[in-house]
Amino acid sequence: MERRLLIVSNRLPVKAVWKGDELKLRASEGGLATGLGSACKDMDYLWIGWPGAEIREPEIIQELDQQLGERNLIAVYLTQTEINDFYEGFSNETLWPLYHYFPSYTIYNNENWNSYVKVNRKFAEAVAHEATADDIIWIHDYQLALVPSMVRERMPDATIGFFQHIPFPAFEIFRLLPWRKEILEGMLGADLIGFHTLDDAGHFVDTASHLLDLDIASNNLQFEERLVQVDAFPMGIDYQKYQNLATSESTARNVAKLRKMVGSQKLMISVDRLDYTKGIPQRLLAFQYMLEHYPEFRENISFLQLVVPSRDHVPQYKVFKDEIDKLVSSINARFSTIGWTPIYYFYRSFPINLLSAVYRTADIALVTPMRDGMNLVSKEFVASKPDRTGVLVLSEMAGAAKELLQAIQVNPNDLLNLVDAMVRAIRLPEEEQKANMELMQQVVAKFDIHHWVDLFLRTLLEVKSRQEEQYTRLITPSLGTSILERYENANNRLIILDYDGTLVPFHQNILQAFPDESLRALLDKLVSDPKNRVAIISGRSHLHLENWFRDLPADFFAEHGAWYKPPRGSWKLTANLRAEWKPAIRNIMETFTEKTPGSSMEEKSFSLAWHYRSVTGEIGELRARELCNNLKLFSADHGLQVLCGKKVVEVKNIEINKGNSVKQLLLDHSYDFIMAVGDDTTDEEMFRILPETAITIKVAGRSSAAAYFVKSFKEVRMILEKFSSVREPAFIGK
Repeated sequence: MERRLLIVSNRLPVKAVWKGDELKLRASEGGLATGLGSACKDMDYLWIGWPGAEIREPEIIQELDQQLGERNLIAVYLTQTEINDFYEGFSNETLWPLYHYFPSYTIYNNENWNSYVKVNRKFAEAVAHEATADDIIWIHDYQLALVPSMVRERMPDATIGFFQHIPFPAFEIFRLLPWRKEILEGMLGADLIGFHTLDDAGHFVDTASHLLDLDIASNNLQFEERLVQVDAFPMGIDYQKYQNLATSESTARNVAKLRKMVGSQKLMISVDRLDYTKGIPQRLLAFQYMLEHYPEFRENISFLQLVVPSRDHVPQYKVFKDEIDKLVSSINARFSTIGWTPIYYFYRSFPINLLSAVYRTADIALVTPMRDGMNLVSKEFVASKPDRTGVLVLSEMAGAAKELLQAIQVNPNDLLNLVDAMVRAIRLPEEEQKANMELMQQVVAKFDIHHWVDLFLRTLLEVKSRQEEQYTRLITPSLGTSILERYENANNRLIILDYDGTLVPFHQNILQAFPDESLRALLDKLVSDPKNRVAIISGRSHLHLENWFRDLPADFFAEHGAWYKPPRGSWKLTANLRAEWKPAIRNIMETFTEKTPGSSMEEKSFSLAWHYRSVTGEIGELRARELCNNLKLFSADHGLQVLCGKKVVEVKNIEINKGNSVKQLLLDHSYDFIMAVGDDTTDEEMFRILPETAITIKVAGRSSAAAYFVKSFKEVRMILEKFSSVREPAFIGK
């Protein structure tokens, strides 16, 4: 990749540590710092983040900036108050517990939120100061969820990716957050939003569909007229690095020391940060239960629990650590013998060589978090087993469980399930261990940190390319001028228009969407030009259109083409249509109307429509999906079509569609200018049937057979105004 990469994370890959009066730089712990640092070492990159300490003295800041600059690092300096309120407060007392499905631990504090906004703005300003137009900006994790949109405000055309390393909760959990829309919109400032699992990506898309009025197609969202893709990118590790460490001399020496410590006993390990999401007490209780009920394992297995200090000055974490300390002490006091210690408990971080030795020596690794975005410890353990022996017991709630399918997977909330997994792991034959480990190593080796970085960045550039394609289809002022010139030079024009959402805005009450005076005057001007043939093709009933446009000499197609009225003519049916199916469909729709407050049913001659414009978003969309599924089962056997459109579900005879109406307009006529405009799925048939030379325009959408897009009905009217006043300057667009 030739373009420079700007990595933005809460912490830099190094941290500033005071040693007396001197400031020293040490490597940061954590999978992101370790993984990205390894993957990006051969790239042109700049890393922006907090150096890990409060530093106020200008001369020290200047000296530190110079040291960091030599490593391609840029510091964002935070005050102790900001650290307390933004990081310890909002990030770790609000977002962290809520995202990990611990709502009872969540604290909602306005001062912390204000600090979160302020610090995110600091980061965004640092990014905007350093970034150039060609840079790729990759923002990481929940602490900086507002940064993408803040950078977008300053750099509208920037290439921005956002990756969340912790879970994204289901809508019912996320909706508890008072600042839910702000967080969503902040993340949607990115062009690509990544998560570790498809579940998390799906939760984000589902939440966005509930809380924001967005055009969503699968994992693609339209936000502020910009395509945003949401997808899963399971993070890997530097597999080769851990393989090499496992066979190094320093690791071998540490393995010998560990073996001397535990003797011939089997060794079971766990490596965790101090956090209530990691399932440490549950794991210890399961180990205690196993020793109680399987006495044959006493003095034959030892458990090494490594807990890396984290936020232990926070009262909640102090209490949690005390709970762990007491459990370890209780188990050791109860079961220890002169020659055997059940649990070796370490409350500190291990250097990587010693950690590699722990992985290499272990017979069993317990990775049993209550909830985890990925959990790289599981992959590090797998990569550190060159002889392919060892068993991984892995929580179903960890993202890694989606990849490491040969692990013994457990529900960490089920004590007996966890005990059974431990017993099975202890007894698993070596041949089966090796078979499982080989398959897991293949996965970890293939989908390593380099693959993760490459895939995310490649996808981000693909999204930008798709955005550029869309921008070329937007009707800009210059493109509008070209369309107007074609209109002026034509002598036989056909203008086809949808009604709702195209000529008028949507109304909660469908009866209020009648044409205003300015629209009537505009259409009168268009039809008065003898070179124009104007056709309105609508899903509305012919009675509505007759009431609104009785004197307008235009072609009208009602109910998607079931009824037709020529200029100054009368309404007639376009085909021999059936209606005997209506009672059965009416019963289904009435049932949904009765259980969905705000919804209504509209009966037309040869179609039935269920409207839910006045229903709250989440209920309306849920009911609409359910209704569509029910109707499709019935309609498939009765020659009917189900249309799931914008705030409406409609059933009609399959013979009726706007494409057939367009065919009728094209019959025996030759036009040198054709323009068709629509906003719904029903208009796609119309776009597809028209010749390639036609100007087809989709309103407020992106995924379409139409050649061009406009943002709203107002821009449609603006184009038509220019058509009706061809002597005015040729300018259409924004």
